[in-house]
Amino acid sequence: MSTDFQSARVALGARLRELRIEAGLNGKDIAARLGWARSKVSRLETGKQTATFEDLEAWARAADAPGQADDLKGRLRGLESQQRSWRRQLATGQRPVQDRYVVEYQRATTMRGYEATVIPGLFQTPDYARHLMTRNAELMQSTPRDTDAAVQARMKRQEVLYEAGRRFRVLIWEGALHALVCPRDVMVGQLDRLVGLIGMSTVDLGIVPLGAPLKLTPKHGFWIFDEERVVVETINTELQLESDDDVALYGRVWDALNEAAAYRQHAHRLIARARTQVQHA
Repeated sequence: MSTDFQSARVALGARLRELRIEAGLNGKDIAARLGWARSKVSRLETGKQTATFEDLEAWARAADAPGQADDLKGRLRGLESQQRSWRRQLATGQRPVQDRYVVEYQRATTMRGYEATVIPGLFQTPDYARHLMTRNAELMQSTPRDTDAAVQARMKRQEVLYEAGRRFRVLIWEGALHALVCPRDVMVGQLDRLVGLIGMSTVDLGIVPLGAPLKLTPKHGFWIFDEERVVVETINTELQLESDDDVALYGRVWDALNEAAAYRQHAHRLIARARTQVQHA
């Protein structure tokens, strides 16, 4: 079973548990309403069993939330695909995607990431994230507007930054520090957030400077989870790459970019320069 599949299944189980708790029910109560063994309720909530569409419809009714059935079924449809269409993933809103990422980041011990055009979600402020998600929903047009819930889930993902034993090695192309995808005051706050990450025991933040000699072009962003799989986001698709060759290839790309990256005081100066330009331009 792929890590991606299991992460999404655990996230679906967490949402089932959330609906049960919101209804004021314990495991025994909802099992009685459904006519199921309590062990099935436990397996579904912990992601050890894959629900059926019928299971999800029944759960939504039992939890007095029939309107959530479509959301639950939308999450189920996306479990197995290695190439995930954003339009399909976002059909029931942005929160299900963020919930899945929470699980994926909680499962990872080490990550290497690179972003060329945007501040990584792992480092985003709520205001910056809100502007990005609003614009993404507008781009996809049919995406339900659940921005506040999606932002909360993205912020929850960031809890892993403060857990001992984890390591996040992240590179950002300097151009992303200047990309005004939000109001200037929001971008200033976002850049201040980046400065606060420098020196954290769990974070190695590098900035790839404009004008630095490079062995390859910056290309697109990507994330390597535990040196086992790579996640690549394009405009319309999310790719999950798990072959040894793909992981090794992206590892070499990260290494090449890292050779040009600035860290600590040099990174601080690049962020400060961007902050001044954003604030006073």
